[in-house]
Amino acid sequence: MIVKKFAKLILFFCLVFIIAFLLLTCLKFLSLWVEWAKSMPPKPETALTMIIAAAHWALSLSLFSSIAVSLNYAVRRKCLALFSIICVMTLSFVFSFGISFVLFHLNSVPPAHSPGIQMGDKGIILSNSLGKNETAVILLNGIADPLGPRVVAIPGQPLTYQGSSNANINIPPVPFRDDTPWFLKNLSIDIRLNSEMFRLKFANGFFPFLFYAGSLIFMLCSLAYIFRSSSWPLANLFLASLAFCGVFSLLTFLNSPEIQETIGSFLSNIIPVSLALPFSFLIFGGLLNVYSLLSFAAKRRSDDDN
Repeated sequence: MIVKKFAKLILFFCLVFIIAFLLLTCLKFLSLWVEWAKSMPPKPETALTMIIAAAHWALSLSLFSSIAVSLNYAVRRKCLALFSIICVMTLSFVFSFGISFVLFHLNSVPPAHSPGIQMGDKGIILSNSLGKNETAVILLNGIADPLGPRVVAIPGQPLTYQGSSNANINIPPVPFRDDTPWFLKNLSIDIRLNSEMFRLKFANGFFPFLFYAGSLIFMLCSLAYIFRSSSWPLANLFLASLAFCGVFSLLTFLNSPEIQETIGSFLSNIIPVSLALPFSFLIFGGLLNVYSLLSFAAKRRSDDDN
């Protein structure tokens, strides 16, 4: 019976991770395709390079989502807590390492240059938004000569002509509305920065990736006690999702150059700065596990007294 439960847990984690990874990669690929289509001048990109970038972005979010959903599943199925955490930790690291390995070697594939999309002729107007008070740039020679002569329309000022000598001025993208809420924008940035950290750690070697990804996965799995905080599985999953979003923001803060420099000066060569963050993950995860054990023991003793 126990073996059957854990076999289902393994299958469930694999399905959730694969579905989440493929779906998020496709969504990010479409977003990158739109960004590429509206760039001026068009950037030499290929579908392969955009797929690799989308997969890098989707890796960390798929990992976090799979851990949260799988731990919630293990609690609902009443699997043994210790073995469930070990199982989810192992699968998480195997998937993250395997995908990072594939993406790292795909980056060595030489890209083929693709022509840009023709989006207009002479006199095309570019602006940053669809409002009434934005600056607009009129390309007199069209997108065939994006750095050539242009006319700049600034609200409240007369039209300004700029010749080709002002080619260093940035051209705004083709207008696409962006009504994404600020919370989702910040979350997307946190996901991108954390995915970039995964890529950098893997590029530095197996052990840096093991220390960083392994300690992070251990800390995330240590949040399993949240899924036992109430008798409502959906509410527990929502609370865990908020906690995981907080971890994303915390990673962005701790991996910033200013904080890394502060940590390095504070440690004074006690341990390398690159290991400071993994050690903090391990310590925090250990404290969470101790708290979970003490809470379980206190609840067990209270039930025995009653």
